Amino acid sequence: MNSGGQDQEWDNTRRWVEGHLAPGERIGEVSALKGGWTSRMRRLEVARPGGAEAPYTLVLRSFVKPFYRRHAPQLLAREATVLRLLEDSAVPAARLVAVDAPGAVCEHPSLLMTHLPGSVRLDQDDDTAARADLLAAQLAAVHALHVDDSHRPRTWQAWTAPERVTVPQDTTRPALWARAVKAIDTPPPAYRGCFLHRDFHPGNVLFTGTGPTLALTGVVDWVETSWGPADLDVAHCATTLALLHGPQAGLAFTDRYTAAGGRTLSEGRDHLYWRLLDTLAFAPDAEKVAVPWRELGRTDLTPSVLSQRLEDYLQALFDRYA
Repeated sequence: MNSGGQDQEWDNTRRWVEGHLAPGERIGEVSALKGGWTSRMRRLEVARPGGAEAPYTLVLRSFVKPFYRRHAPQLLAREATVLRLLEDSAVPAARLVAVDAPGAVCEHPSLLMTHLPGSVRLDQDDDTAARADLLAAQLAAVHALHVDDSHRPRTWQAWTAPERVTVPQDTTRPALWARAVKAIDTPPPAYRGCFLHRDFHPGNVLFTGTGPTLALTGVVDWVETSWGPADLDVAHCATTLALLHGPQAGLAFTDRYTAAGGRTLSEGRDHLYWRLLDTLAFAPDAEKVAVPWRELGRTDLTPSVLSQRLEDYLQALFDRYA
């Protein structure tokens, strides 16, 4: 049996999972899921008693890295709350089975959930534009979720600040970076808040089919869910598309979102603020997110390619919105 990851010590976690299964069910095959950065993801095949019925699949998320272990109680408690909230919504999210947010029982803080069909698609192919349209429509649906005050998630948090931006050492356009940093060195623009995924991008969305059968079947990773401007979610997905497929793909996502009936976005420099705030958080070269992307086959996304795309995207944002 595959242990499902580098960590062999998960006896307590295994017993915890089995404690949430139906009588007679047991964990069979365990395999690692690729594409994640913050946590270790395992696919668990659950065998039913007697073998008369086919096994079913669950997904186990565990925070192993020290930084994320420290923040796991808040992150996993938030995700558990959001998954419960989404159960009766039109958003294709997993259903919560159990959570040990502090890691009180499991070797690592963990969350157990149902498995969603589909896979992450990051390639540049005939379906790239269609996937972007589906991403935009799904993000618009997330932003349309009605949440009463008692279930409203935390207020959004910035992932960078002027003093924390790392400029690529080999840039030939230092003035561009200085201009971008200066543009976010100001209080955030006023906004109308809505429900945000806050980490919505192609790496957190599942698809099935191709061509006319292409469908978006799942949105995962709800640990950063927040309340804030729709611009911020749009910005994050757009930056990711720019890194995956080039600056024009990032710019076009705004138009796709608007065409899909998304919320009214800020205009001009106000919208530019949100775009830059997200883009600068990837500096200097977006290598952190590229590691799981390369595991999923995008070996072309080298640090130099990503650094160049990030810089070109900064310039494109100024050209369009400044």
